[in-house]
Amino acid sequence: MTDRSNPALPRSLTELMGQALTMEREAVARYSELADMMETHNNPEVAVLFRKMAGYEQLHVNQILADMGWADDVVLPRQRGVWGTPESPEVVPIEEMHYLMHPWHALQLALAAEQRAEAFFAEMAGTATTEAVRRAAEEMRREEAEHVALVREWLAKVPQPEGDWAVDPDPPRYID
Repeated sequence: MTDRSNPALPRSLTELMGQALTMEREAVARYSELADMMETHNNPEVAVLFRKMAGYEQLHVNQILADMGWADDVVLPRQRGVWGTPESPEVVPIEEMHYLMHPWHALQLALAAEQRAEAFFAEMAGTATTEAVRRAAEEMRREEAEHVALVREWLAKVPQPEGDWAVDPDPPRYID
């Protein structure tokens, strides 16, 4: 449980939504980066999936901006201590990528990211110092829970790859 006296905790609706905006923008950037990587490796099916995820995260960005009455180019300070890791909870770790991954793998990564985001906002709601912050964090948690359910629905529609999915019959060759 997070210490309520932690100075990194959002103390106002503006601080909470600023961190939510940062999270969503970082998720958009990472999904876009992953889509670019998959296009580079000629994995268009997974690239399309990551672009779709970036689009969903961009909808969250747009909603936060609209709800708060902020301009598109608003830049708010990133409070790294809020989530305690270098990357925000909703960012898919780059080291989890594989150029031969299948949509099932991409959705597993997205599911884990959405679950981390849901848990983050649940913690924010539970440690909120004001009712406005608690309500907003709970609303964000519900939205992330909806994303978890959506990704699970997508997962149910794609086959889990065979165990040898990462075997490349023509692997890249590097010559010094």
